[in-house]
Amino acid sequence: MSSCPATHDPEREARLRHELVEVCRLLYERGLVAGQDGNVSVRLGDDRLLVTPAGRAKGSLAPEDLVVTTLNGDVILGGRASSEIRMHLALYARRPDVAAVVHAHPPVATGFAVAGIEIDPDVLPETIFQVGDVALVPFAMPGTDALPRSLEPFAATHDAFLLSNHGATTVGRSLGEAHLRMESLEHAARILLAARQLGSVRPLDAESVRALRAARAAVRDTSEGGLGPHRGGSE
Repeated sequence: MSSCPATHDPEREARLRHELVEVCRLLYERGLVAGQDGNVSVRLGDDRLLVTPAGRAKGSLAPEDLVVTTLNGDVILGGRASSEIRMHLALYARRPDVAAVVHAHPPVATGFAVAGIEIDPDVLPETIFQVGDVALVPFAMPGTDALPRSLEPFAATHDAFLLSNHGATTVGRSLGEAHLRMESLEHAARILLAARQLGSVRPLDAESVRALRAARAAVRDTSEGGLGPHRGGSE
């Protein structure tokens, strides 16, 4: 069930504009995007989205730079929305529980995507609990309808996606949750790369994996997932 209000709330929009810009700044400062890379969106209500603009560096956006669109991608306010908006729209349409989408190019996770190597979540407790299974999505041309089509088989069951030869996308029930999943995905990729270089990757035992997956499912069933970029609490 979506936690988004049905009516426009100017105060909520102002808050989400600042939060979205802060997420973009964190993505840039932590090396998960470079230059104009990446795009972020959040639901403003049942029929509107707040989206990063096309062709702008994410580390220097201001709240007023963001674009408001319908769930069909039509611009209501602002300039041109990100060229990747089709991917965002498809995920929102498929997942009414999703309130935010983050697309970035985290270097090590994207390296796994370029190499065609899956990121196994069953190695780290935090990855199982925070990120869950990571889909390795076949390559599709960015900015085209082919990209959302490539995500379709995985959209209902995954919250994190490695886009082959492209980057990564995460979703969440808040901007904070989607952003934290992106950070956790890249952190897991770095650890897995180090383990491969040291010798081998040892997965957790099956009983621990089952317990962690059950705990994640319980949280998903009972929580709104409203973690802001720096705080807990609901949206």
